[in-house]
Amino acid sequence: MSGAVGSAPDDAGLAEGVARVVAVDHGTAWLEPEPTTSCAGCLSFSACGLKSGGSSRALVARRFPLADDQGYRVGERIVVGLPESAVLSASATAYAIPLLTMVGAGILAQGLGAGDGTGAAAILGGLAVGLLVARVVAGRLARRGAFAPRFLRRVAPGGGCGQGTGEPGMTGGPS
Repeated sequence: MSGAVGSAPDDAGLAEGVARVVAVDHGTAWLEPEPTTSCAGCLSFSACGLKSGGSSRALVARRFPLADDQGYRVGERIVVGLPESAVLSASATAYAIPLLTMVGAGILAQGLGAGDGTGAAAILGGLAVGLLVARVVAGRLARRGAFAPRFLRRVAPGGGCGQGTGEPGMTGGPS
């Protein structure tokens, strides 16, 4: 993405989303992600706490911090990006680690000749160990800043993710 003033360098390979600034406090801006058009399309939509604007409790739970190095204002909409590798790492951590330890424990128990009850207990134990390992790995990745979103650009009033700030000389999206 070239041409967007205030755009972070090396924006290729980023998953982008629009977020609204809800608070600015001591050098930190607190943002809430805005639901995308695909939010109404998933199978869990009827049980989702974010449909029709969602409950305030569900939105507060989704707030995330961003360093206020751009002079954000409450109510402002900005585009943030997360490296696609971070999305992949988060998915692998949350799903693959518990699944692999669960299946591995089941296979090991079966290989050792365990009965059905013992095999089921081994699978549950493997799942518990996998969830614990995933939590530790996710904590390490978070402390390294692997899941920290980056500021990409401001959204023009009434604009969407690919829109610039609306200020002279500023554009958004690929050029």
